[in-house]
Amino acid sequence: MNDKKLYSGLVEAKRLGEKKLAVLFDPDKLRLQKMEQALDLAADCGVDYFFIGGSLVVNNMLDALLSKIKERCAIPMILFPGNSFQLSYRADGLLFLSLISGRNPELLIGQHVISAPFLKMSPLEIISTGYMLIDGGVQTSVQYMSNTYPIPAHKDDIAVCTALAGEMLGLKLIYLDAGSGAKNPVPESMIEAVGGAVSVPLIVGGGIRTPEKVAANLRAGADLVVVGNAIEKDPGLIREMMNAVR
Repeated sequence: MNDKKLYSGLVEAKRLGEKKLAVLFDPDKLRLQKMEQALDLAADCGVDYFFIGGSLVVNNMLDALLSKIKERCAIPMILFPGNSFQLSYRADGLLFLSLISGRNPELLIGQHVISAPFLKMSPLEIISTGYMLIDGGVQTSVQYMSNTYPIPAHKDDIAVCTALAGEMLGLKLIYLDAGSGAKNPVPESMIEAVGGAVSVPLIVGGGIRTPEKVAANLRAGADLVVVGNAIEKDPGLIREMMNAVR
């Protein structure tokens, strides 16, 4: 494994109050022309990370996308896997997700056991992450595929207790996600409550469509905001969203 520059960078940014933006690429959804436009814009604007993954990604498409990104820019690529098969040495790091908002043992520990030998031998930086699915007003792919119920959007107390438990278990990041294609993003009140309760970096994603929402989530306490669907539809939003971050 490498020297953990990705995680240490997130921790240092949190300490300094510097906010980050990640663009999520789902290989199953991308059209080549828009992807190239998004890559060039992301490099020009200084996007901090690419998250790579989705609920149904197959490995050959994953490798092809990672290779394409590496050809065009040097932005760090972090795998955001939907299952234990979405792994590749071509990335820089991996969010080792434990779905702590649900009660499906396969996504709490089961798939981790399967992938652990591969990851132990890989050059990837492994970042243990407490993944929390928040109700976004519509059933999302991750909710269906994970066979779990999301935390209700108005239950800030449940989200706080879940995030605290994840941190106490030693997870290094907390990720609040309304899911790809969510009708409603994670409420700012929940972001504020969770961000005020945990000391590890807080990631927020799902249903974030505008620069104003990016800025609002960061003000509420997110350290890193992840945008995906909106960028797939209009790559030009990258510049506006980076302006909101900076």
